[in-house]
Amino acid sequence: MLVAGAGGGFDVYAGVPLALALRAAGKEVHLANLSFADLYGLDLDVWVDHDVAAIRPDTAARGDYFPERTLAQWLGRQDLPDTVYAFARTGVRPLRAAYRALLDHLGGVDAIVLVDGGTDILMRGDEHGLGTPEEDMASLAAVAGLDEVPVRLVACLGFGVDAHHGVNHSLVLENLAALDREGGYLGAFSLPRDSREAGLYLDAVEHAQRCTASHPSIVQGSVAAAVRGDFGDVRFTERTKDSELFVNPLMALYFCVDAPALARRNLYLDRLENTALMRQISSVIAEFRDELDHQRPPRAYPH
Repeated sequence: MLVAGAGGGFDVYAGVPLALALRAAGKEVHLANLSFADLYGLDLDVWVDHDVAAIRPDTAARGDYFPERTLAQWLGRQDLPDTVYAFARTGVRPLRAAYRALLDHLGGVDAIVLVDGGTDILMRGDEHGLGTPEEDMASLAAVAGLDEVPVRLVACLGFGVDAHHGVNHSLVLENLAALDREGGYLGAFSLPRDSREAGLYLDAVEHAQRCTASHPSIVQGSVAAAVRGDFGDVRFTERTKDSELFVNPLMALYFCVDAPALARRNLYLDRLENTALMRQISSVIAEFRDELDHQRPPRAYPH
């Protein structure tokens, strides 16, 4: 199985509890992430193929912001397989090719689980606020098109955290209900505080915050706080000093959906098929939103 962070940054950390549980159940699990790091400065020997690199604990890179290497270092400390694959931030066409190259490198997989820190990957496009959709949509479109993989899922951890980026979570729930009617919503489950997976996740997030002190993850920090049982405007980084957080137990829930079903409900995903660059995805989304504004106002939850 391949567990891959959809939205870049520290999203792959949302897949750590899943990977641990699957490995405990006897499954072979690989970790990957859409990377925000400067991958093109890496040595040639780390590249699996175009736009996908195998990151190890000792992979050399510039700067301290390298979530994939930080996770690889933590995995090594736990005596777990310590390679984390990193995808370059590209458009859908090269990203899908990079996924296929990695699948060939791994000898194929039975399932891909895209993990999102937050829930903005569930936005269909006509909501008033979309969060930060570019990387999520690149990953969703790329994986939804991998018809050779029999099982493709999306798992979201961190319900509520995207309010910081304008997401209305009533609409998240409405979208999940619509997916449920179509057979695409697969249910939810919690990350219990006293479980082995939760304990190791908290340790991984704490390690990442120490290693990336200049830019710790707000999303994973919020989820970790929720797993610990914290509530409300929890302070764990100076990055949130001008914001008010609402850490709550729902952040420790995974919401799971079928990736192809989610892709079919998205209103603009087909327009991304031929994109080669991330900035093209941004442009396509902006054009779609402009068209939407001229046709009707964006969807908002009535108060």
